[in-house]
Amino acid sequence: MAGLNEAHTPKARLLGAELRELRKNAGFNGRQLAAKLGITQTTISRYERGARTPPVDYVARVLGLFGVTGQRYDELVEFAHSASEPNMITRSSIHRNLVEISEFERDASEIVYIAPLMIPGPLQTRAYAAAVMASLPPDERDLRIELRMARREALAEPRQITTYLAERVLRDQLGGFSVMAEQIEHLVKEASRPNVDIRVIPADQQRWTLAHDGSFVLYKFPKASPIVHLDHHGGPAFLYDQADVAIYADAVDTLPEVSMSPDESVGLMANMLEKMEGRSDATPY
Repeated sequence: MAGLNEAHTPKARLLGAELRELRKNAGFNGRQLAAKLGITQTTISRYERGARTPPVDYVARVLGLFGVTGQRYDELVEFAHSASEPNMITRSSIHRNLVEISEFERDASEIVYIAPLMIPGPLQTRAYAAAVMASLPPDERDLRIELRMARREALAEPRQITTYLAERVLRDQLGGFSVMAEQIEHLVKEASRPNVDIRVIPADQQRWTLAHDGSFVLYKFPKASPIVHLDHHGGPAFLYDQADVAIYADAVDTLPEVSMSPDESVGLMANMLEKMEGRSDATPY
């Protein structure tokens, strides 16, 4: 069937994660579902891990078995039709039902965050995340904040986390002075983890860097090809095509030349905290 040989595309992983969640919520284990559908448990496991793209008729059967109807059924079936595409942009509400970014973060052996505009999600404090999402409706904002807080698991060993953070992000006052003071203190604490490197790109850097093109995340996996995540207002975009990914990966390799070392970066943040101590005004620091 079409798509069966397509492995590890972003959409296949997202679709597999959704199918796995539906199965668990329905009280089925893999063996029980395999017996019900007349296929092997190994095949189901491959679909749910995104190692193979499930065919549309399989997705429709699973959704019918689990009682999924209406808009969610239509979205998932439509999603399945294009699950073998190498790159994707998520525009529909499905990205709120799938924990796509968390899935990539949990599976990755190395994550590189390029952050010229704001603190990356897993490194955000709750107050900073709330300031980022202040314009959302309350229910949506609360849900997204909780999902963002759950993403802190991505910082756990053994995966390596490297963040290239523009200095202006630290000097921004998003959420107010106290919010930024707490956020910088949190960054210093997180940088003490043995697997977390935070490197600041100085504000006086005169050389063009990849960070000038905007924020993105590079995920590297132990048994799969790397993926690039590009975030934008309309929804996340994922690059899987290796020619596209290589452009970003090669450019990332040049960033240590234009950024402070991890120790220098922590020193800068500690110095900023010292200057901020006991203050509550908005004077630049």
